[in-house]
Amino acid sequence: MHAPTHEAYAELQTAFDHFNKALFSGVLELPLFTLQRERRTYGYCSRQRFVSRSSGALVDEIAMNPAYFAVRSIRETLSTLAHEMVHQWQFHHGKPGRRGYHNTEWGAKMEAVGLMPSNTGKPGGKKTGEQMTHYIIDGGLFDQACQALLTEEFTLSWLDRYPAERPAPPRLPLPRKPLEPGADPEDLDDDDAQGIEGGGDDLVMVPGVVLPPLEPVNKSNRVKYYCDECKAQAWGKPGLHLFCGGRTQTRGEELIALTHGPVAMRPID
Repeated sequence: MHAPTHEAYAELQTAFDHFNKALFSGVLELPLFTLQRERRTYGYCSRQRFVSRSSGALVDEIAMNPAYFAVRSIRETLSTLAHEMVHQWQFHHGKPGRRGYHNTEWGAKMEAVGLMPSNTGKPGGKKTGEQMTHYIIDGGLFDQACQALLTEEFTLSWLDRYPAERPAPPRLPLPRKPLEPGADPEDLDDDDAQGIEGGGDDLVMVPGVVLPPLEPVNKSNRVKYYCDECKAQAWGKPGLHLFCGGRTQTRGEELIALTHGPVAMRPID
């Protein structure tokens, strides 16, 4: 077996080199790759995050979140890498927006490399903003470059066994374009239905991956109880039988008692 660390990072380097040449004309400097389990984040790029102890050279960091590798297709995961490469390009060849803001220059470069910026990850979403994702443009530069890479038997060999979430349900293609007057429906081909990120991707679940439960687990072992009479709330262990006789609220410096007969409080999620 190959050394796992070398294999995992060598694959990211191979993908970076491929997309750097195909999408960025080779202008991007080599980053330092890391695997980070940032919550609700597929990846990120941090400018000049690392410094060489010997030479003092500064390099960018591109982090990928392995907690999503098992529940997203390789194509989707590689689109995240290209997304972060756009950030790296803008750090050195453009003008990034204020911290965390994805501006119009970033959005234009995303489209140029074949990724459509969208705050929802779907067509029609906002193209700029604080929290942004994207979807793959069918037939765009990234789509073509990714297909070329995957035909070389490229893969991402190592996955986190405990993914952050369950796989997303298959996404249906968007409705076909309206027919022109007098057009024959048989004349439409597959290119007339524009897919979105993940559309048409076959996700193969790897044996040994443990998916999170369908229902979230209440790790605090506490339940909220609610009084329908006065809207009072209380926290307690599951299975308690709590009764409410009212509550006291303040109005300025005055205390006002809201009393009522004993009412059973009900647990709520």
